[in-house]
Amino acid sequence: MPNTKTYKLPFILLSLLLVVCFFVNVSLGSISIPTKEIFKSLIGPIDNDSWYYIIQNYRLPKAFTAILVGSGLGISGLLMQTLFRNPLAGPFVLGISSGASLGVAIVILGAGVFGGVFTTLLLSKWSVVIAASLGSFLVLLAVLAVSSKVRDTMAILIIGLMFGSITAAVVSVLSYFSSAEKLQQYIFWGFGSLGNLSWYELMIFTIIYGFGLVLSVVSIKALNTLLLGENYAKSLGLNIKKNRLIIIVATSLLAGTITAFAGPIAFIGLAIPHMVRQIFTTSNHKILLPAVFLFGAMVMLICDSIAQLPTSDYTLPINAITSLIGAPVVIWLLVRKRKMLF
Repeated sequence: MPNTKTYKLPFILLSLLLVVCFFVNVSLGSISIPTKEIFKSLIGPIDNDSWYYIIQNYRLPKAFTAILVGSGLGISGLLMQTLFRNPLAGPFVLGISSGASLGVAIVILGAGVFGGVFTTLLLSKWSVVIAASLGSFLVLLAVLAVSSKVRDTMAILIIGLMFGSITAAVVSVLSYFSSAEKLQQYIFWGFGSLGNLSWYELMIFTIIYGFGLVLSVVSIKALNTLLLGENYAKSLGLNIKKNRLIIIVATSLLAGTITAFAGPIAFIGLAIPHMVRQIFTTSNHKILLPAVFLFGAMVMLICDSIAQLPTSDYTLPINAITSLIGAPVVIWLLVRKRKMLF
């Protein structure tokens, strides 16, 4: 494996770009705020209370959410691509996103099918987050139950896709019987959003995200060993089942929490690991994991800044921007047919 010192300059540049993207993101919005006032507001209160409130309670939480979402999805994609040795594996291949979508669909669309119980649930601000978390958690339990009895890692990938198909079918049935208003509400959730979290919600998001990140860091040695193939990894003494379980739980914590709090964000988890591999040209996860963290956070901040439509009252769906950036990257990588670093 290459020495990490070789990549000192790229890491410094990525860190500086991340800081720049963060401040650019905070400075953009429908209301124009002077850059000087933005820097002042980060230190303490400023003369204009409205500007201070916007920066502290809307723009800063949104920027931090973008960092968590971009880095979390990037790391999840890296874990899945290495575990399944598949360049097109993303953070949602295990059906985690589909489970979250089903939970939200039951709460939002279920009102039209099951009646007043779900209408009452909608009065709670946390109902969508709890429903998405429960949905992704139940799918995770199902995947873990199956993975404990399946030796082939690729079989888990196929099972995850089948769980996704089942949940999509249930969502389709609920959609068919729902009113146009509820259906629109569900579609809007599917667009994804980074700007709906308070500091308290962001704190809970960060705590769960932290557990997933710690498990990802713990898995670095196992991920590097899995690059050599499962049989060779076993010969080196790696406990395949145990480490596979840790990687799946880490991905589920990251991807499931992100979906619960920000909605299903497309293509970031799939594209970011490939983009990082092109920059760092290594398969060493001691380098790839922190690089994906920085690059994913930076790209999500850029996507959110584009979605802002600066000086406009309109905000584009974040999912549309990530797809417009991520899809061409994946196509470009496939067309180039460069050897994937697996």
